[in-house]
Amino acid sequence: MTPFEFKVIRKETVLIDPASHQRKAIPSEIRVDPLTGRTARICHFMELRWERPDFDDLTAGTQSWCPFCLDNILKVTPSFPPELIPEGRLANDDMLLFPNLAPYDGISAVATLGQRHFFPMAEIEPRRMTQVFHLALTFFQRLHALGHPESVYHLINWNHMPPAGSSLIHSHIQVFASAHAPNLMRQELHAARIHWEKHEYNFWDALVEQEKQAGERYLGRIGRTHWLVSFAPMGVAGDVVAIVEDVRTTLELTEQDLAGLADGLARAMAAYDTMGIYSFNMNLFTGAAGDDHARVHMVFSPRTFFNQALAATDVGALRNLYNETICMARPEAICDILQPYFR
Repeated sequence: MTPFEFKVIRKETVLIDPASHQRKAIPSEIRVDPLTGRTARICHFMELRWERPDFDDLTAGTQSWCPFCLDNILKVTPSFPPELIPEGRLANDDMLLFPNLAPYDGISAVATLGQRHFFPMAEIEPRRMTQVFHLALTFFQRLHALGHPESVYHLINWNHMPPAGSSLIHSHIQVFASAHAPNLMRQELHAARIHWEKHEYNFWDALVEQEKQAGERYLGRIGRTHWLVSFAPMGVAGDVVAIVEDVRTTLELTEQDLAGLADGLARAMAAYDTMGIYSFNMNLFTGAAGDDHARVHMVFSPRTFFNQALAATDVGALRNLYNETICMARPEAICDILQPYFR
């Protein structure tokens, strides 16, 4: 395998410091994602520490009207039509999967993490995550068995808490199947196919080997999942990526794979919890059947406010309109913080 380039463009801003009245040089970087060419800016270089809110104040009163709590969930959530899911909803222990009233696609569902209304990030046990992932996989398998035309890409998204875009406190994931891949996933699949055709090896397999050898961003292995910090992250506090060895599609994931993903997520959550971060996005990226150039991978991206008092989002004009991402620490420094949790 020919090594690919981790390209870094180093920048420097020179200004007159208002305190010392001396010239001051401030560094920054532009990093180029080795697969898609997407760029990310590494700048500000602040300490990765935030003030966590009072969770009692944040969640006060939300349980009384929560549609996912036990008193309401069977009354206000919809059911699937019988030709899709004859029993209307799917359950696993105290978790429930049902149609999304605000669907993202033709097949769009929500799965709760159980009856408990609020889980602080660091208290979501791997066992519970494994169970809800299993519930989603069961739903995907049912769609596949029906030969449903939308059963091409099987996706799991997770917005945990308001900074990550969640409008509800009650922990839940988004589960949907679609014949149309989302933008970044489509770009990655296209670039990985071009790489496969040009070099005759899988990009993701090579990425794992290269990151393991370099050791700068590699966190470790749990079962078939390899964990690393993204070279060109999308989140302001970096991203954690899990690549599942030899797995092309969501439907190929085993129970052991789901447990490995849940274990690694719990470790990442514990590490970021120490920084005062309590919110995150998580997305599953997958290929379609026969996509030998694809590898299922999961991206965990912590979310926070730039200004807690004003609830100033960490997504500004650069990210929202240019799709240019900002990270406030070098990924290698973030890896140093996270590595003890993966040993």
